[in-house]
Amino acid sequence: MSSQQKPQPRSAGMGDIEELVRLRGYLLSSGSGAYVARTPEEDALWKRAYRAWLRRVLASDGDGDGDAGGGAVQVSVIGAAPALLACAVAVVDQRAPTAHCPSGRSGWVQTVVVDPAARRGGLGGLVMDHALGWLRGAGAEEVVLQTTDAGSPLYRKLGFRPSGEELLSLSLGGA
Repeated sequence: MSSQQKPQPRSAGMGDIEELVRLRGYLLSSGSGAYVARTPEEDALWKRAYRAWLRRVLASDGDGDGDAGGGAVQVSVIGAAPALLACAVAVVDQRAPTAHCPSGRSGWVQTVVVDPAARRGGLGGLVMDHALGWLRGAGAEEVVLQTTDAGSPLYRKLGFRPSGEELLSLSLGGA
């Protein structure tokens, strides 16, 4: 694919749900991260819950930037169903103000995935640009994300830097 023919990112729609689940599976169905399903039951659980969440988010206004129950959400994709090439989820939520985010409007980017067959072609940067543009338009003053070693070079190229803080998690009774 030449640089003149790069596909354009768009907001996800209801017809993209199964492909979004498939792409997210590259993060949650295999690997060694703390968030990876460890049993077939856990794998089925996150898929069922993610489908329901996507239906709620995508149905809220039909253009992929719905309400996640407390924050605005943008689901950016590249490609057309039934074969999405890349995706990213951006969430804006209201946090306590800080010196670098006095409004408290903070963005979170997650589930950035490029189909393995389409990697190294710039699609990760394109879908991230779409998500970051939406976050700017939604009034986010800062954006945070969690990454793997493989994804870190892309995010650093986009201007992300280590925060100097350690990311910790605690399950409060979920699966």
